[in-house]
Order: sequence, then structure tokens, then C-alpha cells
Amino acid sequence: MTKENRPNPPRDFHEHLAALESAGLLVKIDRPVNKDTQLQPLVRWQFIGGIPEDERRAFMFTNVVDSKGKRYDMPVVLGALASSPRIYAMGMGRSVEEIGPAWMDAIANPVPPVVVSKGVCQEIVMTGDELTREGGGLACLPVPVSTPGYDAAPYLTATLCVTRDPDSGVQNTGMYRAALKAKDRLVVRMVARPGGAGGWVHWQKYRARNERMPISIALGAAPVVVFTSPQKLGIDVDEYGVAGAVAGAPVEMVKCLTNDLLVPANSEIIIEGYIEPDVLEPEAPFGESNGYVALEAFNMPMQVTAITMRKNAVFSAIISQVTPSESSVIKKVAYEPQFLAHLKHALGIKGIKRVVLHEPLTNLRPVIFLQFEYGAPQTEIWRALQGASTLLTAFGKVVIAVSDDVDPASVDAVLWSMAYRCNPKEDVVIFPYRGGGQGSQYGERKTDSALLIDATRKRPMAPLALPRKEFMEDALKLWNELGLPTVKAPSPWHGYELGNWGDDWSEFARNAVNGDWEVNGLQTIKRQRRGLDAETTVRSVEK
Repeated sequence: MTKENRPNPPRDFHEHLAALESAGLLVKIDRPVNKDTQLQPLVRWQFIGGIPEDERRAFMFTNVVDSKGKRYDMPVVLGALASSPRIYAMGMGRSVEEIGPAWMDAIANPVPPVVVSKGVCQEIVMTGDELTREGGGLACLPVPVSTPGYDAAPYLTATLCVTRDPDSGVQNTGMYRAALKAKDRLVVRMVARPGGAGGWVHWQKYRARNERMPISIALGAAPVVVFTSPQKLGIDVDEYGVAGAVAGAPVEMVKCLTNDLLVPANSEIIIEGYIEPDVLEPEAPFGESNGYVALEAFNMPMQVTAITMRKNAVFSAIISQVTPSESSVIKKVAYEPQFLAHLKHALGIKGIKRVVLHEPLTNLRPVIFLQFEYGAPQTEIWRALQGASTLLTAFGKVVIAVSDDVDPASVDAVLWSMAYRCNPKEDVVIFPYRGGGQGSQYGERKTDSALLIDATRKRPMAPLALPRKEFMEDALKLWNELGLPTVKAPSPWHGYELGNWGDDWSEFARNAVNGDWEVNGLQTIKRQRRGLDAETTVRSVEK
């Protein structure tokens, strides 16, 4: 797709929803759905129920109720940002293949945001007593419970949490969870460790000054703006400049009403407030994306000073917790090209073809698969294994290299490669003293180690023992004609050669499928030998 005929990314969340609906990617649910018990579990089924990735949809709930019988006028939308790479790509205004290069170019060539005098996000304003009245403040928002049965509160999930460095004045935006505690109080969880969240770094500076930290949370901005939030950009990088480069136009920002932060003017909802420098409050339990429930920890209470929104606002949330999820798709489609670019261009690795961050259950970070051209130098493979393990904090606890006949997105194929192409004594290395992984703040261990495995093909091997492609395709055609249940084609699904094969064996195979197996027997009887042990390879004798 050329730049001239590429569609522009949606300018706001409403435009994005309209595009999804037009493409048949938005499911509207008009019957009553309980936000506290049903809403998130319903959408989660499309991630754990075996639905193919490209068939996942966004969901809009127009008749939202809670467990106390309250009905909300505001619709709730889940899955509209990244239920699948296809949906993510629509929010980017690009094909899936163009997403990685688009991020790299935008980071290198940001377009600074512009400040406007007003935005739709401030059409309705709640301050003062409106924040604490019955049904007011945060209680008027249909915030779902993400992990019913374990979460301690409804949580904001698809957040743009905006803070500002008190020294440099540069804003930072992060996607942090925020628990509802009162009509005018949240508790925000920011990654509190070296290399952690930009907001946490800012809070450390405010705490040293003994000053409260301004914070504003935007919900439902244009997808290109939201996508910058989990990008792991540098703390001194203004995410809105990167978003503007992707959008092809500056992001319009508006000043908050009760603090001096700038927020996306086209957002659905803005929550403004402050975090004190010396007060923390228990937060969680909450289902985490590492696959476990995060237990109670002290985090940052946010006193809400204003809630503003557009007149026809929708509430945007994401499916997170156990992966695959919307949260992991948002990261995966951007991180994989980032890792590949780092290995191929920054480190100059020869033979690297693909990087796959394993998604189901492990949430991308710990397990990384690298795919290499067959014959890539072993020194390059090991440089890449180490490079992938050290690029980002908490990424690459286990890094496995495979050859290009193995699909790195298929764990079964990777395990097959490990089982038959890896000698643990020679091909496995453990590196100590790496940073703790995600969730380490809830445990006692603060450091971890990395397991690097070279499971590439190191010599010619016999073919994969499945029927050749043409026979599997013919059989699949017959399967479908018989009306049998729909089947998937896992990788690998047909046989292929791996270097250790000869024309004589190909002739044997042709004779077998043609019913001429006796011809093969007439050929081999001439080659009978005496005085050999059974299982002696023919090639070792008939050189």
C-alpha cells in the first residue's frame, strides 16, 4: 500500500468504532449485561475459546448494568483496540506488515502536538460536590470488573496516565491500572523498579520535593494515541509526538481544568487529580498479565479533582490478564518488529529472519523465539540469543533459536526442534544476574537468570515424516467434500526435505504412491549384503 492511497488513521475513538462496524468487526450487544460478573468473561471467551485470531471481534455493550441493578447510559467497548492484529492495523491506518516500520519511523521523526483552546473531552464537566454525590464521580462510569471472583475492585485498564517530569517539564504517558476506591479516589499501580514506569520515576522526583504530583487519566483517545502508551518509549520521549507522526498530523492537546497537564482533546473521558508524595494505599488483588493474581501491595492513591467527557462518550476498556489478550496483542505487533530491527540492524546479525514473542500464558516478555536461515554462523546465533535477552528489562528469560523450516509461532514445532536439534551440553547456556521479571515485586527474589538455547539445524537431516504437501492438500479437499468438522492446519502440516535425501529415495516414494512397490523390492534385492549388523546405514556401506 503506497503512502498516497493509504487510509488515514481514525481521528478519534468514535471514528474508529464506525470503521470497525463497517468492516463487520464490531459486535453490538443490546441485552442487559452485568459489568461486574459477565462483561469481561464474555469477551474473554474469544481469546481462550479457540477462535482463530483473525476472527476475533470488538464488542459494544449498550445495556450495561451492575450487580446492584443500576443501569448505565454509557456504552462499554472491549476489544476495539487490539482483539487481533487486523483490528490494531485499522487503528493505525496501515496493513499489519507496515506496523513495525511505521513505529520505527515515527519514533525517529516525531511530529510535536499542538495545544488547542477546547476539546470534545470537556463537553461535560464534574467537579466539587458532583464528584461525591450519590451515583456521581467515578460511580457514574460503567467500569467493568476484569477478573470476577478475584479482583478487589473495578479497574481502569485502557488508560493514558499522563504525568510530567518536574525538572524537564516533559510529559510521559503510561498504561497503568487504576482501582476504584471511592467516588473521588483511585489507586494507581505504576511499575516501581529500576527501568520501571515513567510515572513512577516522576513520582520519585515529586516525593523528593515533598510536592504532590499532578496526574490525569485519558480514556478512549484515538487508537494511534493509545497505542503509544505501552510502547516502552524513553522517559524523555513525548508519546504524543510519536502518535502525531503515525497519524500524519499533530495530536491536538487541551489543558486540564484542575491541573496543568495536557491531554488528548478528542478523548472520551478525562479523570484529573493529584497523587500525594508520602501516602500509599493497599491496592489489588487484581488479575495480572503474567498469568497470576497480583496480591495486595501499597500503591499510589489519586485524589480526583475533576471528571470531564464528551456528550456521547463510550467507556473503553481492554481485555488483559492471562494472555492471549487485547493487552498482549497491542504489545506483540509493535515489539516483534522492534526486536527484529534491533538484531538485524543495530547488532548486524547475519541470517536472522524473524522474532516471535510467545503470547499464550507467558505474556510475551519471558519467552522469545528467533528464526534463522539454515547455515547461519553459530557465532551469529549466539550474538542474537544474547541480544534478544538484553534489549529490554524483563524480556528474554528464555530465548530459543530455530532454523527457517520451523515456524517459531508453533510451540510444538519449537519443542520438536529442541528435542532433535539441541545437545544441552553444547547448545544451552544459563546467564545469571538479570533483572527480575514481571511480577517480581510481589515476591522475594529480585534477580533472575536467562536460559539461551540453540535449537537450530546444524547438519542435513532426513525429511519431516508427514505426507508431501500435494497429498495433504488432496486429502483436505476430500475431507471438506465429506462435510467433516472444520480442521486447522498447524505448522508443520506436510512433509518437506531437510538436506539428507537422494533421488533414489524419491524414486522409491514415487513407485510406492503409484502402487509399484514391488519394483523397489527388485532393486533392493540386488543390493543384499552379508556380514553386517542390523541397522547399518546404507550410505555408510554404499559410498
